[in-house]
Amino acid sequence: MNFTRWSARLPGTQRRAAARTDHTVPPDRRSESSVPAARGEQLTDEALSAPAVDELPVREVLDRVPALVALIHGPDHRLAYVNDAYVTAFGLRPLGDPAREALPELDELGLFPLLDQVMRSGKPRTVKSRKAPDGRCYTFTCTPVTDTEDGGVLIFATDVTDHAEAAERLRASERRQRETAVTLQRSLLPQVLEEPDDLRIAATYQPGGTEAAVGGDWYDVITLGGGRTALVIGDVMGRGVRAAAVMGQLRTAVRAYARLDLPPHEVLQLLDGLATEIDANQIATCVYAVHDPNEGRLVYASAGHLPILVRDENGQVVRADEPTGPPLGTGGWIHASGTVALSPGSTAVLYTDGLVERRNEDLDEGIASLERALAGATGTPQVVCDRLVRTAGVTADHDDDVAVLVLQHPARTGPDSDLFRNAALELLGGVEAAPRARAFASGVLTSWRFPPDLHDLGVLATSELVANSLQHGTPPMRLRLRRTDRRLIIEVTDGDDHLPRRRRAEPGDESGRGIAIVATIASNWGSRRTPGGGKAVWCEFVLPKE
Repeated sequence: MNFTRWSARLPGTQRRAAARTDHTVPPDRRSESSVPAARGEQLTDEALSAPAVDELPVREVLDRVPALVALIHGPDHRLAYVNDAYVTAFGLRPLGDPAREALPELDELGLFPLLDQVMRSGKPRTVKSRKAPDGRCYTFTCTPVTDTEDGGVLIFATDVTDHAEAAERLRASERRQRETAVTLQRSLLPQVLEEPDDLRIAATYQPGGTEAAVGGDWYDVITLGGGRTALVIGDVMGRGVRAAAVMGQLRTAVRAYARLDLPPHEVLQLLDGLATEIDANQIATCVYAVHDPNEGRLVYASAGHLPILVRDENGQVVRADEPTGPPLGTGGWIHASGTVALSPGSTAVLYTDGLVERRNEDLDEGIASLERALAGATGTPQVVCDRLVRTAGVTADHDDDVAVLVLQHPARTGPDSDLFRNAALELLGGVEAAPRARAFASGVLTSWRFPPDLHDLGVLATSELVANSLQHGTPPMRLRLRRTDRRLIIEVTDGDDHLPRRRRAEPGDESGRGIAIVATIASNWGSRRTPGGGKAVWCEFVLPKE
């Protein structure tokens, strides 16, 4: 076989030959060289004495190439040649035998189908970073040889072990970082969701696939007292441990601000300033919503987050997309609160963009698809949650984090409805309103069949809250009693926005003991400003388990 002619198929040989042809200096122009005469004569003598590449002993050149070289010929792929590097790596190989028998290592690497493809197509093919039986990694380039009658394939293998090991170390480092971020992310999410009396809630978090960096999505459920519940979901714009750490700080801050029982837009206002202090280069989207069972609606505020979806008892889906402000951390924006109905039998969904955002479609299309899925989703919150995730096509190798929070306001009938009652009284007149409120509370608690000790505590708490409102508040005043399957809630509202605080009364003081008494006898108490400019003061008693 003509190795000299076949060597022209080696990678780079043709390019070097073309470059040599392009840069050859014609004999009649050598005297025009710009170099000094003596040097020019010396270069000319060397050029004349240098042999042409085609005249070099190609076999000796191939034997000394550090890469592995093998040559096969004919349709049955018989071995024609292997160089010294190949022999050093895999041992002596019998020439003339079929390559599948003579080169079993290539068979283990699955290269023989590739050889057939190269022979048929006449085009070179490359297989990157395959680990051979000798433990080294090689990149194989198979080049067709077509200038012989039988044809053949030149196999050129470059040792890339160092590169492969470096790449594997990098992948291992990325896997460790991802595992750290996932562990941190999951540890910062609520391990057990709080269970409000009036809502049924389920949530799920799924990190992105192994090729995706994770971190930043969060959700939370916070019972505010007085029957009210705060719900929050957010997404830090970033990935990895840093995003998860920022998320943890924001989630902790949300819980702290929620205890102040502020309106949703004021909570986001505080979070906006905090996000800037945590990291001026990090922004986050967030929805904060508050559910009050007495009002039958969600009051919410959004900082650049996706709209809440609400499905009513008839299957109609409403998109609560106004008002929406910029993400947290941008500053300079006054957030506003909006409302959306959440009547008995309704289901609401809060979610992050990983559930609806796809690279090949518009975001609105993803939200519309989620609306259709929610319209047909029935069952418990966990069933709805799983169905939405499944319908959205979220799998283990998804390219983004997904967080979903589903809440239902169940429509209670039959015996369950007897465990959820409301009663209200407008406090009209002057001092005579106090005995009227005590009589009203006594009658309601008796009809609700509370035990005598709880009945008496409820009447006492009602008396103190009403007296406090009559002394320090302004009309309109209202008493509201509510029972659930777990607690009794007593709330008094008035038109003054000054919030009471518990203080220690001196022996000679004639006032200042009402709130202290309520705080002592009740399981919990609190106060908040109402949207109309007034306040609400409440307390609650945990019902004994039957």
